[in-house]
Amino acid sequence: MKRMVLLFEKRALKNQEMRIKFPDSPEKFMESEVELHTTLTELRALATVPELYPKLVELGAVPSMLELLAHENTDIAIAVVNLLQELTDIDTLNESQEGSEALVDALMAGQACALLVQNLERLDESVPEEAEGVHNTLSIFENITEVRSEVCSDAAGQGLMTWILKRLKAKMPFHANKLYASEILSVLLQNTNANRQLLGDLEGIDILLQQLAYYKRHDPTSAEELEMMENLFNCLCSSLVLPSNRDKFLKGEGLQLMNLMLREKKLSRNGSLKVLDHAMSGPDGKDNCNKFVDILGLRTIFPLFMKTPPKSKKRTMSTEEHEEHTSSVIANMLRNCRGNQRTRLLTKFAENDHEKIDRLLELHFKYLEKMEKADVAIDEDLKRKRQEDSDEEEDEESVFLKRLDAGLFTLQLIDYIILEICCSGQPSIKQRALQMLNLRGGSTKTIKHIMREYAGNLGDLGDKEWRTQMQQHILNLVDKF
Repeated sequence: MKRMVLLFEKRALKNQEMRIKFPDSPEKFMESEVELHTTLTELRALATVPELYPKLVELGAVPSMLELLAHENTDIAIAVVNLLQELTDIDTLNESQEGSEALVDALMAGQACALLVQNLERLDESVPEEAEGVHNTLSIFENITEVRSEVCSDAAGQGLMTWILKRLKAKMPFHANKLYASEILSVLLQNTNANRQLLGDLEGIDILLQQLAYYKRHDPTSAEELEMMENLFNCLCSSLVLPSNRDKFLKGEGLQLMNLMLREKKLSRNGSLKVLDHAMSGPDGKDNCNKFVDILGLRTIFPLFMKTPPKSKKRTMSTEEHEEHTSSVIANMLRNCRGNQRTRLLTKFAENDHEKIDRLLELHFKYLEKMEKADVAIDEDLKRKRQEDSDEEEDEESVFLKRLDAGLFTLQLIDYIILEICCSGQPSIKQRALQMLNLRGGSTKTIKHIMREYAGNLGDLGDKEWRTQMQQHILNLVDKF
């Protein structure tokens, strides 16, 4: 390895000298450039020995590699990208923790993110080799963020997010790199509020909406394009965690677009339902909830709530997910709508001979049964572990997560809707609900019990003050019911 690195340094220096000496005579420095390219290709063998990475760093090879990302000849820069992509391959990094840390430290110290982005900006994707260089650069970012998640905000801040948004906007035929760019954007936004803020500042909400608008009337033509569309929806969902982005979504007519997508019955319907749920949830969803009623969104969401579309190529979402999101959108509106919008919402439950009440109770019994089965399974599991004297005593949290997986959250949403409309709507609504409960041998006690549990576990919605108010509100509804 020492011999290889030494040869690499020597050839890089020689090439630099020849370029300075004969700047206008490529034929004089061409030979040194071919030699340098060959050496960079040979260095890829080092990816098989990650345990030697600390030594590689000690020899000072990383800054020399990074320096070549700015080489006048893009072929050399791409050869460096290909080399770094192999060295940071995630399986290789996982083989040696010490090696992985040494390499990533050296890359970060050498401003690798900024240099990689500068190189990205000059690559021309109509040239196959350069398009591959773009793909491999994105792969380096993916590899590094996987072993060190805090690199997400560094990379985004050093120009990667700006480049990705520009790439998503580029008017060119669909290419695997556009899919990859959407994947990396999704990673950058996943758990990093600073990046969500940056996306908003860079007008990224508008860019995402513009890119998705095409799918209002057209379905993606390939599996790759479908995946890209889903990534863009996920990016939108992540970014809507920030209140400031919800305002941008509202002003950018995001609600109108999602509403149209739900009506068009294209593949984009799945993603738009998820985005609506995110845009309208919690105390920061108030403006979006009221606006959704104003743009006649109730006419769109209630038919979807009444009848889950049959699963098909068009609906990749499971029945349970679909029912959770539609129930969540309605529950959010009941929480957040005031005045005229709230009245319009409550009136919906009395129309067509209270059909929506029947549907609510049908869903209540469906998810109650799922929960009862899950609770039996959890109890049996606990008994078995005790009999076997197993140390794996399940903590409360893992039991709670199992119950959520079985549909507890959807059951809570449905019962919350039942409580809200029975306490605030026309008297006939409550009469119908109680009649349907008795008919199926159900009881108000069950609903009250589920709601008390829900009030005690509102998760991370809103701030502490809002959660306290919400808790009190739910308990008041329980008392009234």
